[in-house]
Amino acid sequence: MCGKPTFYITTPIYYPSDKLHIGHAYTTVAADTMSRYKKMRGYDTYFLTGSDEHGQKIQRKAAEAGVSPKAYVDEIIKNFKELWRVLQISNDDFIRTTDPAHEKFCQDFFQKIYDQGDIYKSEYSGWYCTSCETFFTELQVGEEHICPDCGKPAELMKEESYFFRMSKYADRWMQFIADNPDFIQPESRRNEMVNFVKQGLDDLCVSRTTFDWGIPVPFDSKHVIYVWFDALINYMSALKKQGEDVYEKFWPADVHLVGKDIIRFHTIIWPIMLMAADLPLPKKVLGHGWVLLGDGGKMSKSKGNVVDPLVLCRKYSSDAIRYFLMREMGYGTDCNYSEEMLALRINTDLANDYGNLLSRTTGMISKFQKDVVLAPGAGTDFDAELIALAKATPERFAALMDNMEWSNALAELWKLVNRANKYIDEAAPWALNKAGEKEKLATVLYNMVEVVRMVTIMVSPVMPSLPQRVWAQLGIADRPELATWDSLRWGAFPAGTQIDRGEPLFPRIDLDALDDMPLAEAEASAQTEAVAESACSCEPVEPECVYDDFAKVDIRVVQVLDCFKVPKADRLLQFKLEMAGQEFTVVSGIAQWYEPQQLIGKKLLWVANLAPRKIRGVESRGMLLSAAQGDCLAVVEAPENMPTGSRVC
Repeated sequence: MCGKPTFYITTPIYYPSDKLHIGHAYTTVAADTMSRYKKMRGYDTYFLTGSDEHGQKIQRKAAEAGVSPKAYVDEIIKNFKELWRVLQISNDDFIRTTDPAHEKFCQDFFQKIYDQGDIYKSEYSGWYCTSCETFFTELQVGEEHICPDCGKPAELMKEESYFFRMSKYADRWMQFIADNPDFIQPESRRNEMVNFVKQGLDDLCVSRTTFDWGIPVPFDSKHVIYVWFDALINYMSALKKQGEDVYEKFWPADVHLVGKDIIRFHTIIWPIMLMAADLPLPKKVLGHGWVLLGDGGKMSKSKGNVVDPLVLCRKYSSDAIRYFLMREMGYGTDCNYSEEMLALRINTDLANDYGNLLSRTTGMISKFQKDVVLAPGAGTDFDAELIALAKATPERFAALMDNMEWSNALAELWKLVNRANKYIDEAAPWALNKAGEKEKLATVLYNMVEVVRMVTIMVSPVMPSLPQRVWAQLGIADRPELATWDSLRWGAFPAGTQIDRGEPLFPRIDLDALDDMPLAEAEASAQTEAVAESACSCEPVEPECVYDDFAKVDIRVVQVLDCFKVPKADRLLQFKLEMAGQEFTVVSGIAQWYEPQQLIGKKLLWVANLAPRKIRGVESRGMLLSAAQGDCLAVVEAPENMPTGSRVC
């Protein structure tokens, strides 16, 4: 293979729900973690997420709200994008099934299968769950006619429809699974799907006529394409709209990451659609479990037990929420959530284990070696075991990450964290200092720093804003070569480095002070807070100025090439900006609202002709535009399709 290896990972495109919950966050955080990990390993990655916007359910909800379906989903998509921003999701694309390019690709796909005789017209009569957008048989809904997935009443439907000859491909599908046993993961999901197909595969109803919010069937405009047939095609259409070279580079997808409730659509319907179209199948579908409440119940808007991840991120930080999700859910299994469980995980793993290791390390270097990491000298009896584990951990960690066993990978990494804390107690650097064993002391403190560095590199895909905070304390914020996967070799930390001990990264949470407000009430409180924020009065308008004065301000579109925190300045971020091939440095006091990684790659608006000034020894040219209201601030982003250098007028 020429060039970098590639990695294409997708999440399902989410139904535009007006209630975000922590389950929405899990899939996307997991995909983001995997994408960041692969990128760190040298892969050319592509990470897709998006929204599934057609169907009868959307049309009904829009009608209830008195707006068009498109206007209805437009508002909700803003919530998803805000959640992804707060969770530091680094997706390469956010596809919407209302995108014209997707609709055209979907119609072409449908036409191709119809032309070869695999789609035919008939009449559908059966049970349909509008909530799940799924057809069910009489046997599946039972005597009470209840949806087996969501428990809501199913509706009896009878209408002219087009059908896809799924049954024709059942044997071919079975053979494919036999030849590719890793296609469906974990094994329990594969066995479930194989048993489903063995019972007999019916043809699939792939069009509707009782509503019109969908992609029209290209050869019969009174029909719209079934929402799931439409939605699954996004994984290809998203690449196609980027150009044939992008499609050829990344298809077939390496991983479709989905919840177990939609595994059948992704592992049976989607592969057979691709077989019929004579297109390559994705390499793997991983069906993960659900995030359940502490009592074992699934979160549900209808039950009023939704946990808003935006509220959690504001309270505990996005890094902490991401870590909890990746650590708590085992491979293919469900995980439980309660605020107490979240706080315990933060206290145990992040505050006590990792945070304490960093704090003890920097504290003793500051106290015993005047803030300088000295070269190791004479060894101690406890060094060998720690160093051997540190050297072996990257390979073990990588094997688990490559298999998408994120919880196990973090457990493996924390063995090194815990061993390092034990090493401190064994080697007793305070005793070495008291005894005047300066060389042994230098060795112990160096080993502690090196473990912190290596652990931070490996955990960075899970907690992307953590490294810069740690590097600032270790004095290597300006040494990016020490933060790469390739630098995971023992002894790379440069002796003579001066540290800058900071505040604890993860303060302990007082479990007795946790808010015990019921979830539904807490959610209502958060909504009230959001309404209050949006309704607050704005600042007075400045006095009038004449147009000629305003015209002197030259505002341009720039792209952020790099962004990092200014050492010893809690509020400052330093930007490397690109405009029409030229690069500029700007220092901006927005670190309170953004982590550096969130801004890299964004197109922003920059005041180009503002006189430069020195801030903390750095010459800052111009100024980035932001919008502020009270304690809230957001940078002003430029449209993605505007080239850098474009003037705002």
